[in-house]
Amino acid sequence: MNPCFSSPTHGQPGRSGTAADQTRFIIRAAQSPDLISLAEILTDSFHSRAGLMGCVYPFLRMGIYEDIRHRLRTAGRHYVCLVALDPAVGESTDAPPHIVGTVEMTLRSSYSWQCKSFQYPYLSNLAVQRSARRQGVARQLLTACEGKALEWGFPDLYLHVLENNNQARRLYFKAGYRLQQVDAGLNSWLLGQPRRILLRKRLETSD
Repeated sequence: MNPCFSSPTHGQPGRSGTAADQTRFIIRAAQSPDLISLAEILTDSFHSRAGLMGCVYPFLRMGIYEDIRHRLRTAGRHYVCLVALDPAVGESTDAPPHIVGTVEMTLRSSYSWQCKSFQYPYLSNLAVQRSARRQGVARQLLTACEGKALEWGFPDLYLHVLENNNQARRLYFKAGYRLQQVDAGLNSWLLGQPRRILLRKRLETSD
């Protein structure tokens, strides 16, 4: 029986780049000075500036800023927010490397009368700056999360993607993720919104 899940979906990650791009970026844990950049990348990836949304965009960005700040301050052992840095930006100046992407990973538990409690590492908020998409940022962040999941002692990694997000689905399937289950909630049935697809990747271990 499939485990029961309920989690938010991803936004628009960049496509995998060439082989040379796969190690181009520096991946590290997010720090407090990164918050402004992270909030901008996430807000731009998940929300539109068109029309009336442009008026509320700064408030959405502030809300995302505070959410990330809270998660970083209260992070437990099984939570990580990673950032991708482009070392090529600022090479000729004293400026720090430029943040071009981010992803979060934590342990989640499923509780349901249908299935027993099940903990699993889950990815969320994978986002790449528009100017850095299709350069391998997302793929390198995914690879870093796979290593972290194995470090935590878990052989599988899970994420959700909307069924109509074809670009993200191609990225995840190319990275080795496979269909686990399709979540058909009330919004899909009543409002015609796209369904969420749960993907799972079996990670390679050294055993």
